[in-house]
Amino acid sequence: MQKFQHYIGGEFSGGGAQFESIDPATGRPWALMPEARVDDVNRAVEAAERALFSPEWSGMAASQRGRLLYRLADLVAENAGRLAELETRDTGKIIRETSAQIAYVAEYYRYYAGLADKIEGTHLPVDKPDMEVWLRREPIGVVAAIVPWNSQLFLSAVKIGPALAAGCTVVLKASEDAPAPMLEFARIFDQAGFPRGVLNVITGFGDQCGSVLTSHPKVNHVAFTGGPSTARHIVRNSAENLASTSLELGGKSPFIVFEDADLESAVNAQIAGIFAATGQSCVAGSRLVVQNSIKEEFLARLKEKAEKIVIGAPDDMVTEIGPLCTQRQRDHAAELIATSVRQGARIVTGGAISKGEGFYFPPTILDCSDAPEAPAVTSEFFAPVLSVLEFDTEAEALEIANNTAFGLASGLFTRDLTRAHRMIRGIRAGIVWVNTYRAVSPIVPFGGHGLSGHGREGGLQAALDYTRVKSVWLRTSDEPIPDPFIMR
Repeated sequence: MQKFQHYIGGEFSGGGAQFESIDPATGRPWALMPEARVDDVNRAVEAAERALFSPEWSGMAASQRGRLLYRLADLVAENAGRLAELETRDTGKIIRETSAQIAYVAEYYRYYAGLADKIEGTHLPVDKPDMEVWLRREPIGVVAAIVPWNSQLFLSAVKIGPALAAGCTVVLKASEDAPAPMLEFARIFDQAGFPRGVLNVITGFGDQCGSVLTSHPKVNHVAFTGGPSTARHIVRNSAENLASTSLELGGKSPFIVFEDADLESAVNAQIAGIFAATGQSCVAGSRLVVQNSIKEEFLARLKEKAEKIVIGAPDDMVTEIGPLCTQRQRDHAAELIATSVRQGARIVTGGAISKGEGFYFPPTILDCSDAPEAPAVTSEFFAPVLSVLEFDTEAEALEIANNTAFGLASGLFTRDLTRAHRMIRGIRAGIVWVNTYRAVSPIVPFGGHGLSGHGREGGLQAALDYTRVKSVWLRTSDEPIPDPFIMR
């Protein structure tokens, strides 16, 4: 079996223990991963803190940080094929998606490379004529970045890129499920020429790794992508070190289709929104909210396309849906479907666990019009399962869309421009895609509210979130300071 190592302080090493990683396509172990324990986590955080205050990093010009990030971007692009193969092997994501996505990840590093020397301070025209006051933006400190297994190279780039552009250092914890791509990324990072300890990459389990990292007294900020339940633990842990947090969590995103929509385009976007990445996406358009007058036609087209999706080996470029990453996810999806059917949901297509080896699950559509409170409507599947609801009026569509504890993404299909603007204003989500879905760019921030978390990743705002503001007062008068007992 292939063996992977941690990357701590510029060196590669095994963890306190090892564990097997499972190939989702076969259900069998394929590699040994290092398991970080308390000592490993402490070494990683201490390496990051040393690098933070080292003259090699803290004294480096912002433009030089940018050049290093450009170099990293080039290396990611050069090694995209190898990274894609590893991500497909370890997560089950299809190679046609990992190949395209990882090639685009380089653009995120290029964006933040260009932003590194654009993070500016501000002069303040205060009401004191003998004072000059300005604000400096300085790195927030040591960042604990925690990413899930799905789209991990992308989800780490939107943390590592802005953090390093701002001058922070990072300890990145890869998911214990399928960490191979991030451990391989560490080898690519090592070639870019950053000072030792600027980035450290580890993986491991809850109490011995994740909890120790997020509560560590030398961690200043925690950037997390994952589920709400884990996020609650992280917030509790941050009470120990008072670290700031940014949380990019799950979603139950509405995909709203009005009767005037381009149905062919909307069907294709819905396929992309829920069945691409085997439904394992935080922005998955998992709730189809469709107008009654077109519901049957829309579902018929959707069912026909869903049943033609090619399910197969994830390393085959023909495959459109591969296995789920873990057996745990597959069992969770089957349980939610069974409970929802008992409560009145109707299976339009799919719904049964695929036979044979691996963690495969077919594209599934559930008509939940008679079961609007079923768990299929309210709970995140992280699987290729679509729940369908119907509406008559615009007001009803908006009410259904907002009837969720999540607030990450949404889709809207209509040709009516004024309606689109009303819906954009009314939808409570951090992202609204109009007549498209699942589009991303390094320039555009993404994030949500409610159970979808807080903070934004991508864009300028993300880089500013990795800084803290320092106020500087400079007295310009040569006269002695007057009465010391009066606040100036």
